[in-house]
Amino acid sequence: MRRFAALVLAAAVLYVPSAPLSASPAHASAGPGAATVVPVQVTGPPGKRFNLILMGDGYTEAEQARFQADADRHLKVMWSIEPFKSYRNYINVYRIDIVSGESGISCDPGLDSPRKTTPLGMGFWGRCNPNSVQRLITMDNAAATRYANLVAGTTSGNRQILALGNSGTYGGAGGTYATASGSNSMSALISPHELGHSLGGLQDEYDYYQRGVPGGAYTGPEPSSPHHTLLTEQQLRDQQRKWWRWLGEPSESGGPIGRYEGGLYYTTGVWRPSAHSMMKSLGYYFDQVSREIMVQRITAKTMLIQDSAPADAPVGADRVLWVEPMRPVSHSLTTAWTVDGRDLPGDRDALDLRTLDLAPGTHTVTATVSDPTDFIRDPAIRTSMTRSRTWTVDTALTTPPDGVEPAFVSSTPTDRPLGRADVVYAETTHPAAAVPEVTWTLDGKQVKGDAADLDLGELDLGPGPHTLTAALGGQKLTWSIDAARPSTAYELSEPLARSGDAYVYNGPFSMRLTGTDDHDGYVVSESRVDGDGWFNYFGWPTSSELPWTFSEQGTVIDSLVYGKLPRGRHTIEYRSIDAAGNHGRAGSFTVTTIAPPPACTRTVTGVHRGALTVAEGVTCLDAAEVTGPVTVRAGASLVVTGGRITGTLAATKPAAVHLLNARVHGALTVSGARELVVVGAGLLGAALLTGNTAPILSGTTVKGALACAGNAPAPADLGVPNTLTGAGAGQCARLSAGAKGGAYEAVQHLDQ
Repeated sequence: MRRFAALVLAAAVLYVPSAPLSASPAHASAGPGAATVVPVQVTGPPGKRFNLILMGDGYTEAEQARFQADADRHLKVMWSIEPFKSYRNYINVYRIDIVSGESGISCDPGLDSPRKTTPLGMGFWGRCNPNSVQRLITMDNAAATRYANLVAGTTSGNRQILALGNSGTYGGAGGTYATASGSNSMSALISPHELGHSLGGLQDEYDYYQRGVPGGAYTGPEPSSPHHTLLTEQQLRDQQRKWWRWLGEPSESGGPIGRYEGGLYYTTGVWRPSAHSMMKSLGYYFDQVSREIMVQRITAKTMLIQDSAPADAPVGADRVLWVEPMRPVSHSLTTAWTVDGRDLPGDRDALDLRTLDLAPGTHTVTATVSDPTDFIRDPAIRTSMTRSRTWTVDTALTTPPDGVEPAFVSSTPTDRPLGRADVVYAETTHPAAAVPEVTWTLDGKQVKGDAADLDLGELDLGPGPHTLTAALGGQKLTWSIDAARPSTAYELSEPLARSGDAYVYNGPFSMRLTGTDDHDGYVVSESRVDGDGWFNYFGWPTSSELPWTFSEQGTVIDSLVYGKLPRGRHTIEYRSIDAAGNHGRAGSFTVTTIAPPPACTRTVTGVHRGALTVAEGVTCLDAAEVTGPVTVRAGASLVVTGGRITGTLAATKPAAVHLLNARVHGALTVSGARELVVVGAGLLGAALLTGNTAPILSGTTVKGALACAGNAPAPADLGVPNTLTGAGAGQCARLSAGAKGGAYEAVQHLDQ
């Protein structure tokens, strides 16, 4: 019978290859190759859990704190991603702190970079192979295995190695073992992707192998990969193959599950399930197809039924039968009982045979534990995640007293706050003649829970704080509950104009997200554009300190495009996930991006006295002060950015007129412009806009009368209303509002 309470939580194992264990004081220097095993999270015996082993390479003795911080960040991001988030209790995590004699890893970042002598021999370019690719980090797997073997109770069948190299360069690999650079701004997203390979057996959905080089056309047979196909959607349905059960479902990584061309390093001729799951684009979630496989692989490395009443010999009908199922964070497994093939009602982990009034003789009792998660659609996978125990019950047998007293033996960890929707468990001993009753108390008031677990999501908790206790006899377990949602602040670069949470830009802009919580711990922030998939906010790809940059064409970094946002109006949502797994409520803002002004052929700055005529080309007034009238002739263009025109401004059939955060004291008349943009401006006189093509009048204050006619289409305010003091007429009659528009106010916006 299992009696697990806590496993070596405070103990550490010091290992020095090819040398006996030293009896020197703990603070003595450790030589290269020395290793310390640190249990980070232990949820059960290693033989009954999936064991994730993190080890570092290229971290010197003085850099061990850096490795610990890198490992912690990787884990905290991983716990925010499904299915790791829901199945966290299935996973033991051990960190192996390995001392390196040299700092860094080989060939970082190039083949001409130094080779390093490190315990795991990690290196970019597949350990400095010119026929490999730069971002591929591999290591000496035999060395990694020797270090992993230090974690007692783990084997190749129940563990997964994740090795972090001491590097800020983007890179990783996923084969038998997973690797990732430790401190790149995207590193914590590389590791779950590589675990998708190593643990899940998933394939890359990239449409290239060498970055910047198209992958060409796939010409092979139907791929063995469960998330690649040559079949059409109709063929998938008709043949009931691959991801046919998920077709049409909104993807966890954005868009519907369907058929998207590219994958397996080929650009054409092969298709994947979603536009950009984690196996295609770092920062997004696993889509449902990949997530289903990951759930199966995690579960396969555990014992779904951790323990049970002895089933190796007949038992009497005067006792309690029981099973101990695994305990996900997000839901409970179900346990169904049958007696002689007849289903018993209810879902319970223990069955008191005395309540069944069994007829004399022998009977067969079976308990079947299954996982009802919505993450699974494939019946074969669900079956693989189902386990049974069967007992022969003989009514002629009498169960002798076993002397087992009700007591707690394991539980959801009490050393970290619970999330507001977690399922909390408290495992007990199993006396043969009784079912221990756990009393659950929330903030001093008793609440109804099952014998071994309590679903906090059913309690509709307020923000808190809250204290939960589980009592059994004289024993008590206590948890704090983090029921408060994290908050997220967003900060944008200065726009041309804004009104509330609506912004207008005519070029690239940046966004910084800052997640905060009332409890300590790593907060993961996310954003999504126009309802697409939630995307992990990790800062600009080359630096976690820089805000994310959006632009119409995107920014090419290492042959990948980041931050591409087509011209137009977009809704950007943002939220955060705290260390307890709580999702903050999503806030949102709108951004409208418009065409930038034409390039200048002449630039005027400072003070210009007298009339100014623009007869040809593009004249730009850059924070200039013009004291006379300005005339723009047919075919010419004027761009006014900031500054002031004290006279009138008249333009007839110009190519373009852009007034951007500028002031015009006299009347404004523009007719027949192919491009007219007035954003964040101040017009002190009257304004007449006629016959212009798709004019924009946004966030502008007009003191005089405003009249618009014959514009095709009518002027648009882009969601940032104008402020009109005088009368409005024609197409512009509805472009005004009392809401404040105009110049940007440098404030942050907070949503909880």
